[in-house]
Amino acid sequence: MQARSRRLIACAAALIAATLLPAAPAVAESNGGTRVMPLGDSITEGTQVPGGYRIGLWQRFGGGNYRVDFVGAEFNGPASLGDHDHEGHPGWRIDQIDANVVTWLRNTNPRTVLLHIGTNDVIQDFDLANAPARLSALVDRITATVPNADVFVATIIPLGGESRESAVRAYNATIPGMVQSKANAGKRVRLVDMHAALTTADLIDGVHPTATGYDKMAATWYNALRAVPGSIGDPVGRQIVGVPSGRCTDVPGATTTNGTQVQLWDCHGGTNQSWTYTSDRRLVVYGTKCLEASGWGSANGTQVAIWDCHGGANQQWNVNADGTITNALSNLCLDASGFGTANGTQLILWSCTGQANQQWRP
Repeated sequence: MQARSRRLIACAAALIAATLLPAAPAVAESNGGTRVMPLGDSITEGTQVPGGYRIGLWQRFGGGNYRVDFVGAEFNGPASLGDHDHEGHPGWRIDQIDANVVTWLRNTNPRTVLLHIGTNDVIQDFDLANAPARLSALVDRITATVPNADVFVATIIPLGGESRESAVRAYNATIPGMVQSKANAGKRVRLVDMHAALTTADLIDGVHPTATGYDKMAATWYNALRAVPGSIGDPVGRQIVGVPSGRCTDVPGATTTNGTQVQLWDCHGGTNQSWTYTSDRRLVVYGTKCLEASGWGSANGTQVAIWDCHGGANQQWNVNADGTITNALSNLCLDASGFGTANGTQLILWSCTGQANQQWRP
């Protein structure tokens, strides 16, 4: 009877404990996007600011219309972080990441790896003389396991305290040469100078960034990723909507004919209304046709049409914070002709006036 009571008490305790533990996600979050693994320690996990740099990085992916899938066995961050997966392990050193990384990589097969590691080696004063060699071996293990992945290796961020920061700088000084040697050997390894992006004023506790510091990390990762084609895929298409009309920039009849003037039309999500804004400032439809100032025109009333992409200035556009879209050749604004808002209103270039017919929501 006493044994039975002990079993019941144990079961009850287990049930209570289960209700108190945070629920883990049943499956990893996935949107079918380009798989990116944030890899490292508590700074990747987001200690002090749950989600850490991944919050700002996710927001930038969305703003740039990149579809990215964070991958990893760990999970945390606020609801505003659309994908909570990562491989950030508080307190872990290089050797501990190295001991597990092959399994993590095989489980997720990332296209890109963001590696920020070494802070705990410094904090724990763990065989610092050999920390660079351990990092090099870790990078080799990653590239051997996922040879087609781009591996971004960051210098670690500053630490509070003169002796710690001195150790950080000595460790970081070895990283550029190591990365370059891997790149020279044909490996897809890239350097990210994260240390230069923050100061100790960006730290909450001398180790972990403030929300502002984490966002500086996010901006640095994002700029590095955008500089390497394919590392986060290509931006997906989006609609360009006229503010007063609520109608979309549309290629009439879904034609692909060069010289077809674009128009306003009810938004319907078709490919002829799906535009990709590329890093070289082109607005691309169908994957091969660019929005352009027809005939290289630079005068008011120049038609805005589609043509095979060729990279000329008449096919380059500035998407501006004030809602205007200006052509790089003429600096004239994309304009709904005659202040029109109806289906079929043609789009032209016109001197920028600040009027609503030159306002767009791309």
